[in-house]
Amino acid sequence: MLRRVRHPTRRGIALTLAVLPALFVAYVLALIPFTPSIGDIRKARVDRPALIVSADGKLLDEFKPVNREWVPLSRISPYMVDALIATEDRRFYQHHGLDWKRTASAALHTFSGDRQGGSTITQQLARNLYPDEIGRAPTLTRKLKEAITALKIEAVYSKDQILETYLNTVPFLYNAYGVEMAARTYFGKSADQLDVLDSATLVGMLKANSAYNPVLNPERALQRRNTVLGQMNKYGKLTPAALARLTRQPLDVDFERQTEPPGPAPHFSAQLRKWLIGWADRNGYNIYSDGLVVRTTIDSRLQAMATQAMDWQTSQLQSIANDAWNARTGCWPGNGLFQSFIRQTPDYRAARDAGQSDRAALTQLGTNAAFVQALCRDKTRIQAGFVAIDPHNGDIKAWVGSRDFADEPFDHVQQARRQPGSTFKAFVYGAAFADGARPTDTIVDRNVAIPLSAHAVWRPTDAEPATGRPMTLRDALAYSRNRVTAQLMEKEGPAKVARLARAMGVRESPLDAVPSLALGTSPVTLKEMVSAYGTIANRGAYVAPRMVTRIEDHDGKVLAEFPSVAPEQALPAGAAQTLVDVMRDVVTRGTGAGIRTRFGIRADVAGKTGTTQDDTDSWFILMHPQLVAGAWVGFDDARVTLGDDYWGEGAHSALPMVGAFYDMALRARVIDPRAQFYPEIRPPRATTHPRRHRRFLFWPF
Repeated sequence: MLRRVRHPTRRGIALTLAVLPALFVAYVLALIPFTPSIGDIRKARVDRPALIVSADGKLLDEFKPVNREWVPLSRISPYMVDALIATEDRRFYQHHGLDWKRTASAALHTFSGDRQGGSTITQQLARNLYPDEIGRAPTLTRKLKEAITALKIEAVYSKDQILETYLNTVPFLYNAYGVEMAARTYFGKSADQLDVLDSATLVGMLKANSAYNPVLNPERALQRRNTVLGQMNKYGKLTPAALARLTRQPLDVDFERQTEPPGPAPHFSAQLRKWLIGWADRNGYNIYSDGLVVRTTIDSRLQAMATQAMDWQTSQLQSIANDAWNARTGCWPGNGLFQSFIRQTPDYRAARDAGQSDRAALTQLGTNAAFVQALCRDKTRIQAGFVAIDPHNGDIKAWVGSRDFADEPFDHVQQARRQPGSTFKAFVYGAAFADGARPTDTIVDRNVAIPLSAHAVWRPTDAEPATGRPMTLRDALAYSRNRVTAQLMEKEGPAKVARLARAMGVRESPLDAVPSLALGTSPVTLKEMVSAYGTIANRGAYVAPRMVTRIEDHDGKVLAEFPSVAPEQALPAGAAQTLVDVMRDVVTRGTGAGIRTRFGIRADVAGKTGTTQDDTDSWFILMHPQLVAGAWVGFDDARVTLGDDYWGEGAHSALPMVGAFYDMALRARVIDPRAQFYPEIRPPRATTHPRRHRRFLFWPF
């Protein structure tokens, strides 16, 4: 073998020369299946993001992969096309995807140590469209994949279509994709308004976006722009006189980041996008290019009302928070809590890393007015969540996850877990009614001590002192009495109440089966609580929340339907009916009476307020036969409160949001003001008789 290599024959040389090209061709053919198919390439020019549509036919959102607006070639400045071809691919109209002359020239320069690019516009487009399939590594395999894909693109598209696709997909930094977004970002105009200088600047960026960024590197961007102008002159697109005049002009950049305005239900859309990506992957669809139409359960009218109610109430509460937290009260360096806020900041850590003591760092930052103001504003911004669900089919009708999605994308409907306070009492009373208790049964309102372990005792309290007198279960829930509820919980058992809560809808958050669970000490989500209250309104039958009713293609063909999940009887219908009737009293004469007195709502509604220890979390959930809605109000940092027992209560912070929402919905008749749950269950007159109004620590069985 070694002798043959040293002394090759003519036949051996001929065979080698014949085999090497054959092997190369075989390798190229083997790569073809690993490049994008013709069908995929045809789709690339169709910018068809999934459309998210409300139940009443309004567009809620479009799921775009990037910040891009596709414009036809006729709406792109001809200067942009001239600059692109003159700089990147002067024989664009002569080749069929590969410029062999340019490729050979680039290879010679590269072998001599002066590396040059030889890619055509079509090859660049192949890389831009399929970065994962083709890759960026400087290897022979990558170049071959790029060349194969370029030939496929040329076989499918006309030259003008290739230019249009390229100019609409090329990235320009700052999340601006395509020439339209680039024109708006850097020059404050549309693509058809770009002049020759604008066009040369943008084309100049294509060689290296960051290096020739006109915002951060204006001098290099100017030099590169003039190079592009020189290319345009060289290939007959600019006269020498125009070149001399234009190269003396300064950069005229009018920079402004372009952001997609959020739709009317951005938190809902964010959760839906996650679900839809999974569905599309399982079923062979692309949510960014297949033109899916997703029919959701959101009612655009109720969504707008929920957003308006939240804006109105949180703005009022923010002014109260600002009074409680300012440079003279909460937000001052002498406040221990505010000091802990300072210690959590990068500025504090930087000061400590520089060698400052804790005290010195606190003093330095605490005397920086701008730092204190920014930190105070960040920590004391009121937040809220709101969701409304149809109790009969689980349809989510409104979803507002925070005051401002752009400022706070964190979702307080599904992501945030907070203690529900007294709204959790519904499960305690529901368990009791399921076991045969009656609203007229009584428990003595007294101080109680419930052993938790050998060394721990729980002593629930109320704002009012114990009366020592019997209190009916109806009154105890209406006025949200903790001592009575704790005794009821002791009778029913925490494990039973936790099981019921899970069956009714609290299915994702863990629940600690301890006595204090009666007062809502286990954190849950607002979505879970409103869903569980929907079970009460639906005669004890739980229906899982639903976001989507069906998915169609862009021609209207139904691809998938998502009917309501079959109901599960979680609470006996009779117990649910009794619970609704008792909770009517909450809004008629109890802690939620503001629904009647302040908002004048006369519809058949029932609900419950909730306030956690130190007024950290405020809740209110209201049930109507056709709609159940709830709100949570608080701060992202649970250590921050409104500092006012009145405003910290759910009846005064969360209830007005829900009340305003229902007031609008009822007035607009989006829900029926005359709808009824079922007849009220009022105690008979004989309940005042001593034999009927018995003093029991727990109700008799």
